[in-house]
Amino acid sequence: MPSSFASFESFLALRYLRANRKQTVISVVTVISILGVAAGVMALIVALAVTNGYRNMLQRTLLGATAHVSILEKQPSEGIKNWRELTSKLSKLPSVRSAAPVLYGTVFFSGVQGVGGVLKGVDLASAGHRASIQRILKQGSIEELSNDEPVPAIIVGSRLAQSAGMTLNSRVTVISPQGELTPFGPKPAYFPFRVAGIFQSDYYELDTYWAFTSMKSVQKVLGVSDVANSIELHVDPVEKAVETAAEAKKVIGTELDATHWMEQNKSILNALRIERTMVNLVISLILLVAALNILISLTMMVMEKHRDIALLMSMGARADQIRRVFLFQGLVIGVSGTLIGLVLGYGISILADRYRWFRLDEQVYSLSYLPFEPKWTDGVWVAAAALAVSLVATIYPARSASRILPAEALRYE
Repeated sequence: MPSSFASFESFLALRYLRANRKQTVISVVTVISILGVAAGVMALIVALAVTNGYRNMLQRTLLGATAHVSILEKQPSEGIKNWRELTSKLSKLPSVRSAAPVLYGTVFFSGVQGVGGVLKGVDLASAGHRASIQRILKQGSIEELSNDEPVPAIIVGSRLAQSAGMTLNSRVTVISPQGELTPFGPKPAYFPFRVAGIFQSDYYELDTYWAFTSMKSVQKVLGVSDVANSIELHVDPVEKAVETAAEAKKVIGTELDATHWMEQNKSILNALRIERTMVNLVISLILLVAALNILISLTMMVMEKHRDIALLMSMGARADQIRRVFLFQGLVIGVSGTLIGLVLGYGISILADRYRWFRLDEQVYSLSYLPFEPKWTDGVWVAAAALAVSLVATIYPARSASRILPAEALRYE
């Protein structure tokens, strides 16, 4: 007899789920059904954690070292000459946390070895620039950039320093193609710098090719006057970047353009969005397979318990009670598999992110390891989907069991 706290339907459902020697096949299929639901839930949680982690880390890395909105020339010319006036106007736009000019150009770094890269001049008076560089600085001090004696200071990426053989406080020669013009063509210009700092953003392109110094030093290296070739805006919150770019276009005139970080990285963000959709779609098929296992398990159970169901109905059990027995069985399988899947999925994601189990080729993926970032909201909708699929799979066997006619079932017993 069922206990006082258990209903007739739940008691019978749990009784049917228990194995006995004559129903080993049904029990095995039931276990497989639970494992199928668990595998689907676990795979979805891990896949969502990977896509969330990769996108968010890439976004944090990009936004930590680059501008949210960039003001650029539509047609490259002599640079932005009225950058001071524009910077003042842009800094007053809503949501703009800081606005600062920059000047950058392609140069050649000659240390122990020679490598090419980008030298970027920043405005040391800008709180946004100082905070961005300070956030990723691993060695040295940003304060050294304002000290040009005896030679200008430079802060280089960790991989650039490794490639060129540069160390903290070492000397490096920056070679600019914009040198003196001779009858035989342009003559490269050589400028000595000292390494005042080394940064590491964990973004491959930035760490491998970029170096920071003062705008004054870059103007000298590139042989230009008091100009900038971009004005960088940092926006708070960052979601306002699109709106801020549109507002900036009204201020900068027709010769300049404003682009936001999502537009600059449109291809990679679209690829991540499509990848997330496809991964979720493919892995969701595992839940469908689990649903089929549940359908098969309960259908076999209806066939096995055909006589028992007929006896129960002849003793007064209603069709809706019989239906709820099998619905409850599907729910037990779904809940058990979902709980196991959630524990495994979140456990794997947390451990894989903490110990960086999966390393990546930085030249291809721009990141050194595969980040995992599980969200509790993903667990909610994945669990809801798994339970819904499990319940849907019980509809057919539950209806079949409730339609058994006692007289027909017991006629030859």
